[in-house]
Amino acid sequence: MKLILAIVNNDDSQAVLNTLTESRFQVTKLATTGGFLSKGNTTLITGVDDDKVDEAIKLIGNEAKKRTEYTSAGTVYESGGMMSMPVEVTVGGATVFVLDVAQFIKL
Repeated sequence: MKLILAIVNNDDSQAVLNTLTESRFQVTKLATTGGFLSKGNTTLITGVDDDKVDEAIKLIGNEAKKRTEYTSAGTVYESGGMMSMPVEVTVGGATVFVLDVAQFIKL
């Protein structure tokens, strides 16, 4: 058995959750915050049999799409004034960890 931790953008989380549950994966949802942009993420936790890991990862990848957004990089001083410069960043997608499970007990 494996434990999958999938960190996805909040914008994608409901679609990923729906797809996993429709495919009969039991999923726990946690609200988390990313460190770089300090924006909301969702961490999905699911325990899966070894032979279902690739299917779960594929389902996550199908729904968690990368996209480009602009964010403020800070303040730049120009011509005696301050200006905020936008920076292009890639958001979305998923960060997935697959861990071995030594024991699984459902009480």
